[in-house]
Amino acid sequence: MKQQLIDLRARMQQAGVNAYIIPTTDFHGSEYVNDYFKCRKFISGFTGSAGTLVVTADEAWLWTDGRYFLQAQDQLSGSGIGLMKMGEPGVPTIEDYLKDTLLKDAVIGFDGRVCDYAFGCRLEEIAKVRYELDLAGDIWADRPAIKPSKIYGLPLSVTGETAASKLARVRNYMADKGADYHLITKLEEIAWLFNVRGADVANTPVFFSFALIEKEHAYLYIMDETFCEEDVRPYFQIFEDVKTLPEGTMLLDESIVSYALVRSLPESVRIINGENPVSMMKALKNDAEINSTKNAHLKDGAAMVNFIYWLKQTVGKEEITEISAADYLEQCRRAQDGCYDLSFTTISGYMANGAIVHYDPTPETNKTLRPEGFLLVDSGGQYEDGTTDITRTIALGPLSEKMKEHYTTVLRCHIHLSMAKFPAGTTGGELDTLTRKPLQALGLDYNHGTGHGVGHLLSVHEGPQTISKKPGHDTPFYAGMISSNEPGVYLEGEYGIRLENEILSVNLPSGQIGFETITFCPFDREAILPELLTTEERTWLNEYHKEIYTKIAPRVSEDTAAWLAEETAEITL
Repeated sequence: MKQQLIDLRARMQQAGVNAYIIPTTDFHGSEYVNDYFKCRKFISGFTGSAGTLVVTADEAWLWTDGRYFLQAQDQLSGSGIGLMKMGEPGVPTIEDYLKDTLLKDAVIGFDGRVCDYAFGCRLEEIAKVRYELDLAGDIWADRPAIKPSKIYGLPLSVTGETAASKLARVRNYMADKGADYHLITKLEEIAWLFNVRGADVANTPVFFSFALIEKEHAYLYIMDETFCEEDVRPYFQIFEDVKTLPEGTMLLDESIVSYALVRSLPESVRIINGENPVSMMKALKNDAEINSTKNAHLKDGAAMVNFIYWLKQTVGKEEITEISAADYLEQCRRAQDGCYDLSFTTISGYMANGAIVHYDPTPETNKTLRPEGFLLVDSGGQYEDGTTDITRTIALGPLSEKMKEHYTTVLRCHIHLSMAKFPAGTTGGELDTLTRKPLQALGLDYNHGTGHGVGHLLSVHEGPQTISKKPGHDTPFYAGMISSNEPGVYLEGEYGIRLENEILSVNLPSGQIGFETITFCPFDREAILPELLTTEERTWLNEYHKEIYTKIAPRVSEDTAAWLAEETAEITL
């Protein structure tokens, strides 16, 4: 990667830039991006889905979070790029680093189309900025082109609400805020609002688009020239149209909308900074969305059970690697009715590789599985009726007592959240604290959030709700939200354990909120120490396993169902 850094610094010098910033996103603030937007990967070699690269004349640093510390450390080796572990003691923010590093009259460069407005404003406070520069793109000779996919509509049986009804709700919100316009740039929110989907981003059924909502019109800016509807305009025209808007007020989220777009607004258009109302509308699933998602999870549960049964029967008898195991699981999913894609690249980590939180096996790191120890598999599918996300840590053979103790303790954390009862409005931070207690009692913890929102036929990671102790993750929880429940423990050089289900927030007779588990796949009884479970925890686990057998056994073969009966049999002391 050294040559890319040399070439980038040469372009920086030509442009008169002292520091250049490359985030991991696209024109829409997306987490998962089209190959065209992977400039940070092109320069650094780091493949994680989160991270920001900062390059100066003398230094280069990558900021990323705890999910990727081990991966980044490995992938950045020899690149000339150092690692900044976000959130760790003594690690500066990007802004603090730039303040301490840059001299007076320095210039910071970035592509304003991929940096959000709020971040750009913080950079303005540090130095002069140039936001029209795509310097990484300038040196990327074989940069992949964007090939727009065909946009398609969803039936009302899956969406549960028409686009017209959703737009009416957005306009009511705009009226309450006194907004004449509303600019939406997040792809999942646009797809949900208009009840349409595409395939411009791997594993996420979205399409490149912008939406400009007015009192009488809702303009959709897209690349697919075959999608002909009223008020549809060419994708890049948004950058010109916002320059000519009549005087008025514009509702937008400055932490999402790009710096370049906001800077294009006329001075006569006053900004109302606020969260896009579609974000919460989308998070509160209606009955049709919930029912179709539950149906997707029945299929996904059958796929997972088929996979685990095959794995346990085959490991040690035939060669299986991390990659071939992931490939087999994908086959199991695609064999289910209506599965058309994965919801993200499967994480398949054997033993020490499982301790890399978002490990992506490559031919260079691909381990052969042995009939012992743990395989951590985090995976999901996109079905015609829903999006799934599940993690199971699978015992392939003999385990040490320490491994069993850690597995059981992670399971206890998982059960604590599953059984939680709380008043509406409780935040994810409070739920995160509750979940971690069994692990913390052992002096252990995990460096990622406990859970995230899950989209409906959209992204596997969606807000606004999260279950996390990190600052800023304070969205209240209400009935209708679908989230993940995924505590874990990771011992570098040894193994990783993570157990994840999707959980639906529901109203309880007591007036409180609770969770209904909608993922159906057993936990590995070979790894469970029953004596570590409380009576209440054991009761929850046995009832959950009983429900799994009832729902999944009719969907698998007789041999697999017989194995499932053993796996879900009552656990006693």
